[in-house]
Amino acid sequence: MRSTSSVSVLALTAATMLGTTVAAFANGELNLYSSRHYDTDERLYSDFEEMTGITINRIEGKADELIARMEAEGANSPADILLTVDTSRLERAKQAGVLQSIDSPVLEAAIPAYLQDEGNEWFGFSQRARIIFYDKNDVAEPPMDYVSLADPKYKGQVCHRSSTNVYSQTLLSAVIENHGEEAAKAWAAGLVDNFAREPQGGDTDQLRGLVSGECDISISNTYYFARALRKDVSGLSGDDMDMIGWVFPAQDAEGAHMNLSGGGVAAHAPNKDNAIRFLEYLASTQAQQYFSAGNDEYPAVPGVGLSPSVAALGMFKPDDVDLSAVAANVPAAQQIFNEVGWK
Repeated sequence: MRSTSSVSVLALTAATMLGTTVAAFANGELNLYSSRHYDTDERLYSDFEEMTGITINRIEGKADELIARMEAEGANSPADILLTVDTSRLERAKQAGVLQSIDSPVLEAAIPAYLQDEGNEWFGFSQRARIIFYDKNDVAEPPMDYVSLADPKYKGQVCHRSSTNVYSQTLLSAVIENHGEEAAKAWAAGLVDNFAREPQGGDTDQLRGLVSGECDISISNTYYFARALRKDVSGLSGDDMDMIGWVFPAQDAEGAHMNLSGGGVAAHAPNKDNAIRFLEYLASTQAQQYFSAGNDEYPAVPGVGLSPSVAALGMFKPDDVDLSAVAANVPAAQQIFNEVGWK
């Protein structure tokens, strides 16, 4: 394990950040297993260390690998917290038995019910909206909801990620939850018919596909686009950005699909109290603002201000579907992918 830097980028007192939820200069350590791969998270860790005196030791890796590691370690696991991206992975960790239920009035009050596990085993701390982007020069009438992406009039125009990607899986799982399994299958089949190319690459590649002319419509999480508004991203700058329009889907229906980043306390956490303190810290106003300013995400806590790059995308209605139910639909979504030939 490696420790984070002990130098705080922004010196703030525990009283300012959390009131009495984190005791200043508490003794001890915290062992964090994280699949979040963002350098900007360093500030979250260093601030927490300076505020509490708790040293964070980190192991980083892919979510599935970390969950498997925690399973293999069993009761001897040093893990105190698992942080990961997407509801399906949080639910996978719960089903694997590597998380535990905790009692935290702070988290219960701060995090909306639909962004936390009903058994208090995981909590969401930041969000990304998965929305429709399009070439303003070529698409006069972009699809206004997810269902319309399967309209034959968009044949040969749509770029999307592969079916093995967790964002694709969760989006189809949400369509199942909101519209039913048969409608979801018809939608997936129609979308495959409309693909401009075989599914490939990450979300930034879907946006680059608009710039290159490979596709006229793509689906991506907002934070990839907002990041390109904030700083130079290869293939997405200047005039490239001006040609891209966006739609927050289903504003007259369920709302825009949200991907969640969150975490929970490990089942055998040796430093459980410190783990709860850290999760409560992630729900604090300052930490929530940094999720937006540092990584162009939407805070999970209502009322927290957005960074300029995120605010530039505009206000919208998010889908508040039960994310635990969405995660439970992943196996059905995978079956649909296989049946309709979504590679």
